[in-house]
Order: sequence, then C-alpha cells, then structure tokens
Amino acid sequence: MKTALFDFPLPPELIAQEPARPRDSARLLVVDGDLLEDRAIRDLPELLRPDDVMVFNDTRVIPARLDGMRGAARVEVTLHRRAGEGTWLAFAKPAKRLKPGDRIDFAAELSATVEARDGGEVRLAFSAAGEGLAEALDRIGRMPLPPYIRRARLSEDADRQDYQTMFARHAGAVAAPTAGLHFTPALMRALEARGVKAATLTLHVGAGTFLPVNVEDTDRHRMHAEYGEIGAAAAQAINAARDAGGRIVAVGSTALRLMETAAGPDGRLRPFAGETSLFVTPGYRFTTAELMLTNFHLPRSTLFMLVAAFAGLERMRRAYEHAVRARYRFYSYGDACLLRRAAQGAPT
Repeated sequence: MKTALFDFPLPPELIAQEPARPRDSARLLVVDGDLLEDRAIRDLPELLRPDDVMVFNDTRVIPARLDGMRGAARVEVTLHRRAGEGTWLAFAKPAKRLKPGDRIDFAAELSATVEARDGGEVRLAFSAAGEGLAEALDRIGRMPLPPYIRRARLSEDADRQDYQTMFARHAGAVAAPTAGLHFTPALMRALEARGVKAATLTLHVGAGTFLPVNVEDTDRHRMHAEYGEIGAAAAQAINAARDAGGRIVAVGSTALRLMETAAGPDGRLRPFAGETSLFVTPGYRFTTAELMLTNFHLPRSTLFMLVAAFAGLERMRRAYEHAVRARYRFYSYGDACLLRRAAQGAPT
C-alpha cells in the first residue's frame, strides 16, 4: 500500500508535552463502527463488560539515551535492542565518523567499543554487563523521550516517573507502551469491581515500534524485531476469559502485536518467548483482541497503519479528523481512543 494513504494533517500545538494529571483524567474517544463518542479514560469500567480481560504490557523503560565522547568529539547514542551480554544495538548521532574499534566514553565507570556500524546504527560492546550496566545506565542515562517532546536537560527528572506505566516490571524497553500510561490504582480497582480481568505480557518496545516509515510503499518497510514473552499463566487466563464469553481488550499496539504473534489460527494463545517483527497493515486478519485501547499516533507510522487495519482506514481518518476538531491531545503523553475491531473482510 502507498504510505501516503496514512498521512494526515495535525496542528503542532496538539502534540502533548506533559501527561494528563491525574493520569486517568485523559480524554477517550470511543470508535465503534460509525459511532464516535467523547468520553474519559476513567469511564472505562462502564464501557467494558464483566469477564472482559484487559491485556497490559509490563515492560519497563530504561534510561537508554547516553551522551559520550569519542576523543574530543561528542556522541549521543540511544540504545534500542539488547544484542547480548553487555552488547546493544544503538542509534548514534553523529554516526558517519564512527568505525569499528572506536571507543566512546560515557562516564568514568562506563565506556563502549564500536563493534560494527550500519548507517546510523552501531553495535556497542560496553565495559559493564548485567546489573553493573543497568546501574550505570540508571545513574547517567536519560529517558528516551520521543523527539516531539521538548525538554531542557534540567527538566527531565519528572519523566523518570511520567514515562513509565504502573505495570512496569521487566526492564528492557526504550519507549513506553503509552496506552498503559493512563492507568492508576484507583482505575484498576474500579475495573476489578466491574468484573473486568487483567493479564500482563512483556514486549520490550524498540525500534520496531517507533521508527518512521520512510518508503513510498509499505511492502518495502523493514520492521525491526522486538523481544517479547507471554507466560503460561497469562495465556491461560486470556484464553479462559474468551471461553467464558469475555472480550480481549489489548492495551496498546505492543500487546496486540505480541498476542497476534503468539496466537494460533483459532486465536488461542500459547506461551511464547522470542522475537516479533510483525508489521500490520490493512488487510491483515486479526484473531485475538476484539477491542483495543491506544493513543493517537503519528502520520505515516506503523502504529497508525496498525489501528487502520484494526478498525478500518477511512474510519480512523474520520476519527482523527474529529479528534483534531475536538482538540484531543496527541502522541505519547496525549489522550486515547477505544477501538472496536472491524468485521474481518468488511468494507471499512
């Protein structure tokens, strides 16, 4: 498909620079067929049914952005995928002067050697590994906020909490599963009281989710792989809820992509541990979630392509036009929409 089909105008002032406070006060656009309804995140308990199961991504964002020196030259790297013990793939700026064997010093206790370079991507072998590397990143790294969130260096401290969901358990993501940012303990208690169930899986969000599509035809886009896990207990809980008549509600594109990767043709989940590079565009046939909670995404992005496949391209274009008119807040710290899956194969 032509990438231009997924373009749309967006006033820059609608790009959220801070999250809603409290988190569950964010707005929610319900997209159910041709119905568009303006609600709020805290309305989710009345929008869902007893025995529905919400599936959350419990990955934890690491401080993956590092400032270093190659000799007298400054270098910024953003880690995006763990490649081994103490080894990461990263995007470097500037990258063109880096070559294998170069050393980048980040702090007295941390350096890395360039093992390979491919365009703007480098493979780095760090001087620390395991807990030692994790502790060093926590001390000197910065949260890998998207470039559309503008920050002065001294104003980033709040993002250590803001850019992390309440479900964050397993460190490894370099971008937040942003649909999960809207949830609070109070909202989770209200959902539980309604009879809505919860399950978690882990997808370490990386370049596969956030890299832009820079080709004219989506068939030529290369999706980077991301590592994920679905435990036996989570798979069983999700399958059991479905067997009982409940609906699967994917909280975010990452949860949906991992479930689709792990599901059999009948939509039943099995335990899974491995990589996914699933790239979803209109025409894809979903087998798992009936509903999806997701933020408003960038034009021409793999994320907007996925929601267009889930709910219908023209329907999502109308929904986004409504969201712009109604002054919804867009992107990572913005508002959300609740989508019902379009009938498979039906015109949308």
